[in-house]
Amino acid sequence: MDPDRHHLLEEARRAVPDGFKAELSGDTVVIQAPPSPIHQLDLAIVQRQFEAHCPPGYFPTGNSDLSSPEVGSVRNPDLTYLPEDVIELGREVPAELALIAVEVVSPSSPENDWTGKVRDYPRMGFPLYLIVDPRQKTVTLFSEPNRDRYHTRTEREFGETLRIPEPFAFELDLSRLVPYRD
Repeated sequence: MDPDRHHLLEEARRAVPDGFKAELSGDTVVIQAPPSPIHQLDLAIVQRQFEAHCPPGYFPTGNSDLSSPEVGSVRNPDLTYLPEDVIELGREVPAELALIAVEVVSPSSPENDWTGKVRDYPRMGFPLYLIVDPRQKTVTLFSEPNRDRYHTRTEREFGETLRIPEPFAFELDLSRLVPYRD
């Protein structure tokens, strides 16, 4: 990664209060507030289902820096699955090694998940991007990336199921997800 961008990101991380996270999208630092209990519950509901279908040699992780120097981005998904041997690489892991990025939309910054990450994630090489949106009571899967966009978008409502493709290959049950309260 460009040393100036890395320095910018590290400075932002030092400046934010505990519990906040900082990401880099091109030349923009994105700061996110700590997640709510509903955010954490929905993430746990999704993660438990993915763990039952995780390919051998991969592990779940949240808040790991996934880097793409060519794109100039460092993103930090709520949940991803990485190969076990990435522990040898240090703090920043190449984004293209991740099997999926899962995000639960924050009510304070939905545009980060719906605009910034929909733009960045296919460029960074994420084969799948799953957005759980408790505001809208929807779950959206983006798949089939090419260099700058996903070709396929599948949306379901809370209470339905959503087919997750290989390498996970299962029906994600959305019946227990909890919407944000007004």
